[in-house]
Amino acid sequence: MTRRVLVTGATGFVGRALVPALAATGRLVRAAARTPASIRGGDRIEPAPLPDLADHVDWAPLLAGVDEVVHLAGMAHRSGVEDAGYDRVIRGATGELARACMGRPIQRFVFVSSIGAQAGASATHAVSEADEPHPVTAYDRAKLAAEAELRATRIPFTILRPALVYGPHVKGNMALLMRISASPWPLPAAAFSNRRSLLALDNLVDALVFCLDNPATLGETYVVADPDPITLAEMITILREAAGRPAPGSPAPPAPFEILLRTNERSVLWDRIGGELVVDPGKLLATGWRPPVETRGGLRATVRASAAEAAAVSAAGRKL
Repeated sequence: MTRRVLVTGATGFVGRALVPALAATGRLVRAAARTPASIRGGDRIEPAPLPDLADHVDWAPLLAGVDEVVHLAGMAHRSGVEDAGYDRVIRGATGELARACMGRPIQRFVFVSSIGAQAGASATHAVSEADEPHPVTAYDRAKLAAEAELRATRIPFTILRPALVYGPHVKGNMALLMRISASPWPLPAAAFSNRRSLLALDNLVDALVFCLDNPATLGETYVVADPDPITLAEMITILREAAGRPAPGSPAPPAPFEILLRTNERSVLWDRIGGELVVDPGKLLATGWRPPVETRGGLRATVRASAAEAAAVSAAGRKL
């Protein structure tokens, strides 16, 4: 029997990659987004309007005939948002969707949470699901609260807490780091020995499909990351070289770089990358998940994809 899966946030960074991947498995995909007209439909992809999650949502039309749910929609982590805004859109809407699934033949509800629901921006040890959750920001506290709302319904669920995701069309802190790395600034990258765990977009998509298909993941929560962490120095070096910039020079104290970011209203980026955060995905790997993308090759591919996209936009602009 062909399974039908509802994907919320289908036009987001993860959703745009996940929807065709799910369709390729033979599923029928109901791709829900605020702007469904931008979704390329097909025999197995059904664009659907997603109401504003800041308001009460009648989920019944979106859940009609659905066997599985992947909940991606929410509010991006950004400054200037009040705590109540995160709570409503992340915790409130997730809980309402999960409760709307009760009494329906939903075989699996996969919720994409955040590594921030597990730990802050840095940790002195490898972070795993065995640790007591320690969210620091309002966004991450809302993610953890949303997980609790989902568990309370007792519907079949899996929760993923992904590390910082990179890949084509990436935005936010990772996109900013790519721009900084490609700049002509003499970055003191060699001084950054702190390790960071990242997650390739294709690896996250693969993990989501894996969890939908694997009964062993039922009722479980997983931190998700590429298996091998990478130092910030190596990350910047790879991003610079892939962008055609020379490798960073000799080591220099990182303090001036931190000051530069903080005085240019980039404190969030420094807080996210300036410390050490190693994520241990061993629990998910033990179920048989094997990520297809290696971090260093994935970073290079991300830069190439971004450069190709920028060139295409520039070429289109010249034709106007």
